[in-house]
Parts: sequence; C-alpha cells; structure tokens
Amino acid sequence: MVRIIVQRIKLFSSNRKEFYLFLKDVIGTYPNNLKLYDLAFLHKSASAVDSQGNFVNNERLEFLGDAVLSAVIADFLYNRFPQEDEGFLTKMRSKLVNRAFLTKLTNEMGLSVFIDSNTTKKIDSSHIYGDALEALIGAIYLDKGYHAAKYFITKKILSNFVDLNEIEQNDSNFKSQLIEWSQKNKKALEFDTTEEFNEKNKQPKFTAVVVVDNQKLGFGTGASKKEAHQNAARKALAKLEQT
Repeated sequence: MVRIIVQRIKLFSSNRKEFYLFLKDVIGTYPNNLKLYDLAFLHKSASAVDSQGNFVNNERLEFLGDAVLSAVIADFLYNRFPQEDEGFLTKMRSKLVNRAFLTKLTNEMGLSVFIDSNTTKKIDSSHIYGDALEALIGAIYLDKGYHAAKYFITKKILSNFVDLNEIEQNDSNFKSQLIEWSQKNKKALEFDTTEEFNEKNKQPKFTAVVVVDNQKLGFGTGASKKEAHQNAARKALAKLEQT
C-alpha cells in the first residue's frame, strides 16, 4: 500500500504528469514502472544513454510488444470466429498487426503526440507510430503482466477503435491481389528486389519492382522486403486499373 502511495506521489509530482495521466486513461489503470513507459515512446533517433553508458530506446520493448500483440490477436480471432479456417484467421491477423494499421491506431488513440523522435523522415510514412504502440504493449506486459496487456489490446484497442466487419471486408494485401490477378489472366509475374544500407543508422532499405510479362508496372520501397513488395504491388494494381 505504501509503495502504491509513493508511486502516485511520484506520478503527480513528475514533469510528465500529463503523459502519465493520459496513459492511465488509455491503459485503464495507473502505470507503476514509469521508466518503462518513457522508454516505450523513445524512438532510436532520440536514444538516451543509461547509467552504464549504453544507448537505449524503444526497440527492445517493440520486439516484445510485437510478440504479445500477435499472440493476443491470434487468441482473440480464434475465439471470435470459431467457424473460420486457418487461412481466414491468418489473413485477419495480418490486417490487424500490419504497420499501416498500427500507425492509424496510434493516431486515433492520441498516442503519437508523446513520441520522442529526432528523425528527419516524414513521420507519418514511417514505422515510428506503429513501433511505439507495440513498445507500449511491451511496457504494459512487463509492468502489469500478460492479462493487463491482453485487456489493453482487446478492450481498449479492439473494442473502441476497430470495426472487425470493415477489416474483414477490406483486402489490403496488395501482393496477394496481384498474384491472384496474374494467375487469373495467365500473366508471368515476378518481384525484383534490391537491398541497400544507410551507413548513418545502419538500417536496410528495400526497393522492389513488379514485372508482369517483362513489363515494369510498379516500384515500391520499404524498411522490409514485405513492405517494399506491398507498395510495389499497390502501384502496379493502380496502373492495371487504368488500362
């Protein structure tokens, strides 16, 4: 009890009181380990130095949160759609955990304004928002446990910000759509992918080109091969719609 009282005093006396109280509303309970939540919103471009001289940011929490999110979503869908097969469940999970959708959620939840970043990239088109949401899930898991993280994902996110019927109807897997189109129209399809490294932040950048019957139809870039393929496929599909 004394520990909880001390924690509340620290929260209300902190210069980040607004942030912690906002988290209380978003999570549904007061945060305990405040440093975890600060770290969850610290992008690598604004990395801090810990007491051992190590650079720290939200990447490790993001890694953990990604795994927790995937497990909770899989469990949720398994129980929500008892008659659907593995293919349907996999596609639905993919839609709910992709970076573009997580970025949209982060904005709608009002979390994006608290992200600490020094990047020169256009933040809306980067992974920063979605990564921060996953890092927050990782922080909740470490601070409150699996059930608290599950409650946050299912009750605070899915119940308030996600329309499952709309998600089910929206097929945003552009690569899958393009493959289906090529098979239906008996067209040869391939993705030519190249990888480059940025010496400054040592992050890879992928560029993909969609080639249909030896004709280049779409170009796309991304921080992963999958993202580059999706962006290239989306542009190729848009070009095909115009012909």
